[in-house]
Amino acid sequence: MKNISKPHKKILGRDDFHALFDVLYALDYKVIGPVVKDGAIVFDYVTAPRQLVAGLIDEQSPGSYQLTASSSLRYFDWNTGPQALKPFLFKPRETLWTCDVDDHNLVFNPATGKVEKLAFIGLRACDLAALALQDKHFLQGPYQDEFYQAQRKQMLIVAVNCSRSGNQCFCVSTGDGPEASFYYDIVLDELDEGFLLDGGSEKGQQVMAQLPLTSATPAQQSKAKQQVKSAAEAQKKKMPRKSQLAGLVKALDSGRWQAVAERCLACGNCTLVCPTCFCSKQESESDISLAGASQVRLWDSCFSEEHSHIFGKTIRPTIASRYKQWLIHKLVTWQQQYGRSGCVGCGRCVTWCPVAIDLVEEAQLLVNEVNGTGEKTHNGGHR
Repeated sequence: MKNISKPHKKILGRDDFHALFDVLYALDYKVIGPVVKDGAIVFDYVTAPRQLVAGLIDEQSPGSYQLTASSSLRYFDWNTGPQALKPFLFKPRETLWTCDVDDHNLVFNPATGKVEKLAFIGLRACDLAALALQDKHFLQGPYQDEFYQAQRKQMLIVAVNCSRSGNQCFCVSTGDGPEASFYYDIVLDELDEGFLLDGGSEKGQQVMAQLPLTSATPAQQSKAKQQVKSAAEAQKKKMPRKSQLAGLVKALDSGRWQAVAERCLACGNCTLVCPTCFCSKQESESDISLAGASQVRLWDSCFSEEHSHIFGKTIRPTIASRYKQWLIHKLVTWQQQYGRSGCVGCGRCVTWCPVAIDLVEEAQLLVNEVNGTGEKTHNGGHR
């Protein structure tokens, strides 16, 4: 999605926010927005603004996530939940093909995945950066994923610039936020009186043309810019620089890996909530009569022991080796594969780790060790 030149920004009044939903429905889109489920903010099907999160903020720390009431009734005062786009494009379960028995012959049939016109409201800059990485993997390599591609073509994205940053946000240090700069059709800045709108594609401009918009005042535009600036300045957490991360190939024998392994449960939570992880496995399934079968792709994690099982041997048998694989691949070798780190600074892996392992902290400790600036620990690593 190539963003187009932008006109003067417009305001959609808070009382008219439903008009955005009306236009999207008239264009046959199903709307996906942030809702509260099981104590967390997740993206799901919605039909009206009243179903969106309102008056809540998320408070996050390593291994902890909770929602608390806010004095504001804004819809987008929160930062991230456990999932955003990934489950809708790279689906947790996807049937790849089916097989039937016809007169004692096997007949293989291509699977036809469910494709819907989906409009997403509320995605953040880190989510869009993750989408760009997923696109590189599923669409821009030598082989394209037809299931991902089919759904990707039917998407419209209404992004939201962050007006605040949580304790686990570090998108500034990865270069991915808090302001959305690409990959959106429309971007919103939420103000108390309404929403500052900017178009990012022809499709987005066509939607905006059907909304009851007025010109934004200089004061409103200034306030929106100040909100983003304040969100950026509030971030204290910082991922080491790209060049520093590249040097972590010198830390393959570090004692830090075992230090982490003594805490890590290898549960895979970090990879499940990570918006850029894409590991999968395939399994064959058959019905009870054995008259039909299917090949199914399922989400997998490099933290599972079976993930590295090849020809009778498990390549990464220990938790230490699996954590090393994940961190080095995500932060170092993705730079060669995709031109950048696989971390977009959303902080999900830290928040949703049940034992509060902090990726940023571990990366910094390893960088310090490589640079000889860390304090020795009993296990041979550095503190």
